[in-house]
Amino acid sequence: MTDSHPPYGGQPDPNVTPWSGPPAPQSGYPGYGQPGQPPQFGAPVPPPQKSNKGLIIGLSAAAVVILLVLCGAGVGFVLVNNDDDDPTPVASATPNTTSSNPGTDASPTPGEPEPEPNNNNAVTARYSSDLGDVCEGSQILNAAPYSGPSGAKAYVFSNNPDRLTFWSSKSIASNKPYYAKSADFETVSVVGCLKFVEGSEGAPKKCQYKDSSDKQVTIDYVSSRYTLTFYAAKTGEKIGDGGTVSAPANRCPSFISYNKNTMKAYASPDTGTIEAALDKFLS
Repeated sequence: MTDSHPPYGGQPDPNVTPWSGPPAPQSGYPGYGQPGQPPQFGAPVPPPQKSNKGLIIGLSAAAVVILLVLCGAGVGFVLVNNDDDDPTPVASATPNTTSSNPGTDASPTPGEPEPEPNNNNAVTARYSSDLGDVCEGSQILNAAPYSGPSGAKAYVFSNNPDRLTFWSSKSIASNKPYYAKSADFETVSVVGCLKFVEGSEGAPKKCQYKDSSDKQVTIDYVSSRYTLTFYAAKTGEKIGDGGTVSAPANRCPSFISYNKNTMKAYASPDTGTIEAALDKFLS
């Protein structure tokens, strides 16, 4: 093989490649490592044939959706028509005031006591002294109901000229049928109230005592009168009068409670007169 060079200044042969073999064919380039051979390519891939499978699936799915929509519209139409023809009943907010059970009638039956009147001053007693509130117009909610004098238990309270709204209990002989212990205050149905009669003071009796500092003092011991009234403990209603009870100051007591400002002490209502009034009322 001989090298071929174009003459100086001449034009190279376009069909000759320097340092190569025969002229390259017009249709392409030689493959790598195979000079002078035309490139090897695979056979041309024909364009894919159009398939109707996806279209059929899509049309089928669309048909299902349309069918479901139509079915849903049909159900909704039925429900709407059903609501119009037979609407669901709505509960009435108007209360039924007619009772079908005769046992729930609020009217009291014959022979039953009337309901107790309302009283803002009603109290539940915790101690026997609480029953003194009856004398101020209170009801004792846990007191025994008064059904008559026979077998009734009673307490008696008295106010004081120096403290008209303070009510202290008065002793009753334990052998009386109406007597009740302090612990048995819930069995009491009658409260007697001894109210001081203002302006009823008598001439004072001078009594000599020694005070707590052993100083000699003179106390004016004053007699007076009280009115006795009986009330039903549970309802606070007046149920009787006990008349007038005197508070005598005939002799000086061995022990006395007095007012340091006025140096006065008031005699207590006579116990015998109180019991006589109770005997008469509860007999």
